Amino acid sequence: MKREGNIKISSENMMPIIKKWLYSDKDIFLREIVANGVDAITKFKKLVAMGEATEDGGEYCIKISVDKKAKTLTVEDNGIGMTEEEVEKYITQIAFSGASDFLAKYEKAGGDGIIGHFGLGFYSAYMVSENVEIFTKSYKDEPAVHWESDGNATYSVDDCDKNERGTKIVMHIADGEKEFLDESNIKSLVRKYCSFMPYNVYVGFKGDGKDEPLNTTQPLYMKNPKDCTDEDYKKFYRDTFMDYNEPIFWVHLNMDYPFNLKGILYFPKVRNKVELERGKVKLYCNQVFIADNIKEV
Repeated sequence: MKREGNIKISSENMMPIIKKWLYSDKDIFLREIVANGVDAITKFKKLVAMGEATEDGGEYCIKISVDKKAKTLTVEDNGIGMTEEEVEKYITQIAFSGASDFLAKYEKAGGDGIIGHFGLGFYSAYMVSENVEIFTKSYKDEPAVHWESDGNATYSVDDCDKNERGTKIVMHIADGEKEFLDESNIKSLVRKYCSFMPYNVYVGFKGDGKDEPLNTTQPLYMKNPKDCTDEDYKKFYRDTFMDYNEPIFWVHLNMDYPFNLKGILYFPKVRNKVELERGKVKLYCNQVFIADNIKEV
């Protein structure tokens, strides 16, 4: 039976603000939704490692699909999934962090790899969507859940027939945001924001054995410097910065005290002062792209 309720925010006037001003770039919504899927998979893997859940042998991955006729963009993971109680807790309470709650419970098992705040990140979908649906099945033996809201501070929730563990988010793209129904554009956004995420990310997955992920789950900067060759560094530079001139040299950063930092600092060949001033740092957190204009670093 369908249940209805109000999204728990401090004021109904907050929802238009979230939809329009949550992030400076609208396309960041895709990073947020995919990052939530990555978190869900990481949580499930931790439960498996602790003996609290059982693997099914499938590939951990994120699948993104576009349906132009239905005007939908769908992101699906095979992570931990949610019960109805968890949907109420993590979705209807904006800014409540499912990641923080999970870490508080399992911090002794190590919290590395959990990315962030599910509440606000999920609602970034409304920057480009007129309606959003969630279909989710928990790893627990409980009914699958369907949640839906048009972003006006109300929602409905009922059971659904989803059989496989994980969460599927279906975004009904608004009329003025049709660029997000272009599969080639979605692929470009995945390469920009999700290129180093720790699980394979597919766009237009067909399941015919020929599907190729758009990301690299083990970027060079995560490896031990002694295991990297000069050619590895040069190729990573070309692929990451789209510069086919070889860098002058590079420094591989690999430290865990007083904070954890991994990266590669490249010194490119520059032909003029303008190119020198254009130098920048690409910043990632838990392999999720944050920004490429951090001049203060």
